[in-house]
Amino acid sequence: MKKNFKVTLLCLLAFFLWTGCKEKKVTLGKGADFNKEQNIHYGDDPEKIMDLYIPEKKSTKEREVFIIIHGGGWRAGDKSQLTFFTLSLMQKFPDHIFVNMNYRLASQERYALPNQISDIKDVAVFLEKKLRYNPKLILLGNSAGGHLSMLYAYQTDIQKKVKAVINIVGPTALSDPGFKKYQEYSFVERRLVDPRVPKSGISRIAYASPVHWIDSASAPTLSYYGNTDHVVPLSQKRILDSVLSKHHVRHESYEFNGGHLDWDKAPNNVFLINAIDQFLKQPEKK
Repeated sequence: MKKNFKVTLLCLLAFFLWTGCKEKKVTLGKGADFNKEQNIHYGDDPEKIMDLYIPEKKSTKEREVFIIIHGGGWRAGDKSQLTFFTLSLMQKFPDHIFVNMNYRLASQERYALPNQISDIKDVAVFLEKKLRYNPKLILLGNSAGGHLSMLYAYQTDIQKKVKAVINIVGPTALSDPGFKKYQEYSFVERRLVDPRVPKSGISRIAYASPVHWIDSASAPTLSYYGNTDHVVPLSQKRILDSVLSKHHVRHESYEFNGGHLDWDKAPNNVFLINAIDQFLKQPEKK
């Protein structure tokens, strides 16, 4: 069954890539039909582009939106890396809207934060204007994208538009000795956060650590970490779980067999999509 699932999705992806430049519709079967708009500019910077998928079937309800945020160490990566996984989610959640976004990458001339958090906010504002309502958001990201998903939800989402965070191998406590073994940790110290941004009394590392911002009103969070990940170790999962539990935030976390890039390989990807489905079905805290 899992093999058939993978083969079906591979065929769908091949068809999607073949027709991607011509068609404005994605048909995934079993009523999962979407209208698509690719490379929409949601800001003036050329890196601020996104793909948008809206269910073809009309609805009287205000649809929730998945915002998909790629990884790449804050300095690299592209939304195309998550096209296949986005299609898999669309097949599972045919009544949701999907955004697969790029954001401004860090460089020697540009810090990652707060720019990348601002980019997520700009996507949210764009969606409000496009959809003509204020949608509930489900932020899903892997690696740096998981980090940005958590940081936006815990630190920036004052209006509580984020219904849930799906954090896949995302760094969450940047001062953790386990994470300091990350081979690009010098970038985290020097170029992740613009030093002009954190208020007096908070370090740049604390400012960029999602766990620093968790409180009792934080968004429900599902996390997924690899048991042989040498980039973002399991200590990050344990720290995140501990802080979420301390503040009584609804959360679930799982381990998969493999390293940092193995979360979207079978059977890990199938398990994750089913776990997301069950997590989102749980009633919201009143």
